[in-house]
Amino acid sequence: MDGRGLVRSVKIFGTVQGLRAARSAWRQRRTDARGLPARGAERARVPGPVSGAESLPGGGVIRFARSELRIRVAAGGAVFWGWDGAEPEPSYALDGAPPEPDPRAALEPDKDGGWRVVSERVTVEVSRHGAVEIRTPGGVVLRRDLPPRWWEPVQGGPARWVQRTEVPADARFFGLGGRAGGPRLRDGTYRLWNTDPRGSFGPDDDPLYITMPVQLVVADAGTHLAFHDNSWEGRVTLREGEEGAGSGHDRPGTSEVRMDGGPLRCWVVVGTPARVLTGWTQLTGAPALPPSWALGPQHARWGFGSEREVRRIAAGYRARDLPLSAVHLDIDHYDAHQVFTVDRERFPDLPAMARDLREDGVRLVSIVDPAVKAEPGKAVYDSGKSAGAFVRDARGAEVRGVVWPGDCVYPDFTDPAVRRWWGGLYEERLAQGFSGVWHDMNEPVSFMPFGDMTLPRSARHVLEGRGGDHREAHNVYGLAMARAGYEGLRQLRPDERPFLFSRSGWAGMQRYGGTWSGDVSTGWPGLRASLSLVLGLGLCGVPYSGPDVGGFDGSPSPELYLRWFQLGAQLPLFRTHAAIDAGRREPWEFGPQVLAYARAALAERERLRPYFVTLAHLARRTGAPYARPLWWASPEDRVLRDCEDAFLLGDALLVAPVLERGTDRRAVRLPRGRWYDTATGRAYEGPGQVLVDAPLSRIPVLARGGAVIPVRGVDGGMELEVWAPAEGRKGGGLVVPDLGDGWEQAELERYTTRLVDGRVVVKQIKGDGTAPPRWRGRVRGLGGQP
Repeated sequence: MDGRGLVRSVKIFGTVQGLRAARSAWRQRRTDARGLPARGAERARVPGPVSGAESLPGGGVIRFARSELRIRVAAGGAVFWGWDGAEPEPSYALDGAPPEPDPRAALEPDKDGGWRVVSERVTVEVSRHGAVEIRTPGGVVLRRDLPPRWWEPVQGGPARWVQRTEVPADARFFGLGGRAGGPRLRDGTYRLWNTDPRGSFGPDDDPLYITMPVQLVVADAGTHLAFHDNSWEGRVTLREGEEGAGSGHDRPGTSEVRMDGGPLRCWVVVGTPARVLTGWTQLTGAPALPPSWALGPQHARWGFGSEREVRRIAAGYRARDLPLSAVHLDIDHYDAHQVFTVDRERFPDLPAMARDLREDGVRLVSIVDPAVKAEPGKAVYDSGKSAGAFVRDARGAEVRGVVWPGDCVYPDFTDPAVRRWWGGLYEERLAQGFSGVWHDMNEPVSFMPFGDMTLPRSARHVLEGRGGDHREAHNVYGLAMARAGYEGLRQLRPDERPFLFSRSGWAGMQRYGGTWSGDVSTGWPGLRASLSLVLGLGLCGVPYSGPDVGGFDGSPSPELYLRWFQLGAQLPLFRTHAAIDAGRREPWEFGPQVLAYARAALAERERLRPYFVTLAHLARRTGAPYARPLWWASPEDRVLRDCEDAFLLGDALLVAPVLERGTDRRAVRLPRGRWYDTATGRAYEGPGQVLVDAPLSRIPVLARGGAVIPVRGVDGGMELEVWAPAEGRKGGGLVVPDLGDGWEQAELERYTTRLVDGRVVVKQIKGDGTAPPRWRGRVRGLGGQP
């Protein structure tokens, strides 16, 4: 929500609030000068030569002259290694206890004085100087972590460290959280520090709101995910490799991770992309399942201004026969921007409005910021102060910053008692009629005229009882806030699945909900960045996300708005949103042609709602993102690895959005198999590149031959859309029926398709046999043979 650049740009610093921000910045510098001792002289250290080893379940401990390394292979094949006593716990990323060690994996001597652990899915080799190699069972090297180096303050304190890694020359890097310049990460340095970018952002801006030390590496040798479980500030420098020509040597790709403190420990998961994300989900937790209404179109604006305007917008959708699932209220509905309040003058009866909207199938969603106005007599501040809930400095005084309400304090969400207190406050939101929440400004933000817009690094946090400062707590602050909100909502409404998404977070945030792009800039580069963010976050285990359709700031042209709308309709979180001064985002504001084409995109989204429900359930069960890179099922296809302008929606659909002005035809790179243009029915054979029509009325969407897609029929019931398989090939699909927004476990249905004498035969797999499909269906594509 930062295109509130009204405040964070030049204007803020010429106002009373700007003077408060400057004073807050001065306080922050003074607090850090007192609370953070100078590092002083440092002593460098490397592991040195190996001196011995001890076998333990799943691996063991290898001792070196100046360090020791713990290796453990888990039962599911994930590899953990940690230096100098670092164990998997404590961890904000892991969901509960770490997986049990593989009883069949054992530490054994290796060549040249090294050691190795051999398991069914992976082999780990450790050299006599501390290099760690991850190999496939066939012996192919996936990554080689060189011996690390530490810099330890002579007078004591956290040690800085660096870990350099080599990967195959053909490898491509993905991940690191929400990166606007992805999803493939080019050569460069990426900062690990969740950041409000002080205004709208584009593809060249980094870092953003969600950074994660999670790398997904795709190479001919295989795919692997590496996670350095450390929440301190850091930097990752990537350099793609180069294959030698003729008899020349390959230059490997390299990754260098530098951390300012914290443990040096890492998890590695290997396999196909699908298996890697499943293993990552088993470590960090299953994605929260959004209620089915949250898979429909949603509308937000910073600056609705009144109950009358909200009702007008909802009535506008209804009058134009445009589906709408939710309306989001921003900070302007609060009393003087104070969280958990309502401006009674502009919103005199919020519960009544919520009831009226819900009768028309529209839910209300509320923004929730973490900053609490520091004013005695205010209910939330007084309650939090009594509970000892707010972050303090090294002297025990409340840390204060400047956010929308003015001088503010910040709950310490790393304290379990504070999370329980904060979660209970959501009862007020539910009483006002809200059905869900979106967390904003939770990097956390404090308006500053210079430097990082966050809390002092010396600010003290509970950190689950361990104690520490903001250098360790900063990146997990939004994650811990999401946990507080999710657990509070679940306790307050135990029969309903909570709906929550958050601007900031860290590894494991999918357990509590999703995210959105934040303040993406209005423009064609911002449109492209929207897709990059969704795909990159999905590969880090966060499957539910989407952009501010139309961009947050500025006024999009009708063409840009429509192309963004068409893309948004194919992404998990489909939400229009804009800044207070950026104009409207209602489809009818852009003329009758845009309205007609937007109506078609909305109708298709509603038709595909059962498919999105299925993808949500599959994401929870397997970790597979809804939106996937084209190489998802073919990571060995090097051309697909470099394709960033299209994506797979589940296994069945390929979406090719229009990302450039004036485009009415575009090239589409196809994975192997048969693909049908869903608008024309024409069939294409992949792999290869084809040129397809992309008129202003739609973006190209292709269906995989043999796919079974659950859709909403004309009568509103579910039916199966089956795309004919090619002669001699089989197809199929998975379906999860919508059982509502509770916790009942839906049954996974499996279907197969094949072509027999020119007819498409569809069977449902039941036990050891098959049966006719449970749902009625229709076949498409029989007339579109290439």
